[in-house]
Amino acid sequence: MELNALVEDPNLWNDPETAQKLMRERTDLEDRLGAITRLEQDLTDAIELIEMGEAEGDATIVAEAEEGIRTVQIEAARRQIETLLSGEADPNDTYLEVHSGAGGTESQDWTRMLMRMYTRWAERRKFKVDVMDVADGEEAGIKGATLLIKGHNAYGWLKTEAGVHRLVRISPFDSNARRHTSFASVSVYPVIDDRIMIDVKESDCRIDTFRSSGAGGQHVNTTDSAVRITHIPSGVVVACQQERSQHKNRATAWNMLRARLYEIELKKREDQAMADQAAKTDVGWGHQIRSYVLQPYQLVKDLRTGVTSTAPGDVLDGALDPYMEAALAQRVYGGDVDVEDID
Repeated sequence: MELNALVEDPNLWNDPETAQKLMRERTDLEDRLGAITRLEQDLTDAIELIEMGEAEGDATIVAEAEEGIRTVQIEAARRQIETLLSGEADPNDTYLEVHSGAGGTESQDWTRMLMRMYTRWAERRKFKVDVMDVADGEEAGIKGATLLIKGHNAYGWLKTEAGVHRLVRISPFDSNARRHTSFASVSVYPVIDDRIMIDVKESDCRIDTFRSSGAGGQHVNTTDSAVRITHIPSGVVVACQQERSQHKNRATAWNMLRARLYEIELKKREDQAMADQAAKTDVGWGHQIRSYVLQPYQLVKDLRTGVTSTAPGDVLDGALDPYMEAALAQRVYGGDVDVEDID
């Protein structure tokens, strides 16, 4: 295999970034091939069990084998969804931003919960998560944060999460224990590589430096190491305070800006292609993509696809795959998507 030959090259690790990309690509291919082999074997085993159960008149064996076939069907459907990740930037790492809406502490706490949800989703897939920027709330939670999520198809999966997320619960900050509704927005844009050229004029940007607000020791908190870049023509603002070095934060912020502008161009193309589809999504207040209800009942419902769960705790702990799969299928096929509710 060509990838194996490249990975076995003793000079490969002279360029660690390229080496890591190749290793991820090989691991992904091995996973896909292994999955196909397992599905074929599981299907063969189930068919043999059915034949044996029918020959012996054992209905229990037949029922177990039929359940095995159903499991194979579900897994095959999920693998088929993965083949839809064929966009130009789908395989890339991704930036994910969360921002609180109106509502003060309530909204900021909800934003913190969303940040944790996506971190847990990434951990389940063994993706790496770096916190590039975070703005703490006045009393609790966060006003916003930017995550860099590294893993094969990270952008392809997470692009379906862009939009407004709504939470309904009994507020832990309300002494009268009243029910509150909070909103937070999610933005997703891919990390771009050398294959994608984005020209950004420095004269079109305003660059500000400020003191980092997060943890990191005395140096981080007392020097203007954090960097914020505002792209004046588009109004896009990015910030990075991950590193102690202002130089490194500046370089990362430029990469984030180019990625953000590229995502805007991708969105324009997608909107044009989906202009006639009812599934078109407008990322803005009043256009929620998902509701998370914790009281008076428990339900998470995606308003685009109809996928629901009566276990919001699991969803908030990162069980997002069914939502992503349905939204991705809808983007490709349009219209209603036939998906099963999850418990």
